[in-house]
Amino acid sequence: MSISLKRAGAIFVKDYKEFSRNYALSIMLIFPIILALLLRAAGAGSSLPGSFATVLNLSFVLLTCFAQACLIAEEKERNTLRSLMMTPATTMDVLIGKSTLVFVMSAVVLAIATYLFGYEPASIWAFVAAIIFSIILYTAVGTICGLFSKTLLDASLSIIPVTIVFSGAPWGAFLVDDYPIFKVLDYVPSSQLVHLLGISHTGFTTGDLLKPLLITLVWTVVLTIVSVVLYQRRLKDE
Repeated sequence: MSISLKRAGAIFVKDYKEFSRNYALSIMLIFPIILALLLRAAGAGSSLPGSFATVLNLSFVLLTCFAQACLIAEEKERNTLRSLMMTPATTMDVLIGKSTLVFVMSAVVLAIATYLFGYEPASIWAFVAAIIFSIILYTAVGTICGLFSKTLLDASLSIIPVTIVFSGAPWGAFLVDDYPIFKVLDYVPSSQLVHLLGISHTGFTTGDLLKPLLITLVWTVVLTIVSVVLYQRRLKDE
């Protein structure tokens, strides 16, 4: 499938202009920063990795996933999403163009939040890889939520299950002893991120870093493929 960077760039610019006029959505950009500052001020920095993992996992849902869902839902609400497919832009042009803005915003905001919180990863490269995989993953989830939403309100409500499942998964570890079935939650990307952040700065092995990264990568690839397939099918159904 061919990809035109020029067409994808045009979609990126269009979304940027629309996003900058949407103050309700733009305000979500400061959420990770405020949360990082609040937890740091509360002395949560001493209780890593749980506290900073909370910042990241909530930010992925309430910024990355929510913003992407709203961008897709807004196109559907205005009946312009199908119009995009009538242009020379391919499916990948549209999805890459609409995802790039969310990726850039999430990466910059989370970098600022990480700096302000004062978190220092055991391996900077593993940490960066985990953030990149997670942003792409939650962007794919946001695309799926947006495709099944007809309005911005629907998109806002659609991320509630995502928040419960993905952000709440790490807390399921407390129930494993009584309910072994909750062990499956340990393989959710948010739980793997907690494991990655919990790796000690000394004495860790490459295998310790690779396991959470590979599990997150598998989720990322699968959900990205699902979002592309659903995008094409939803356009045909409407």
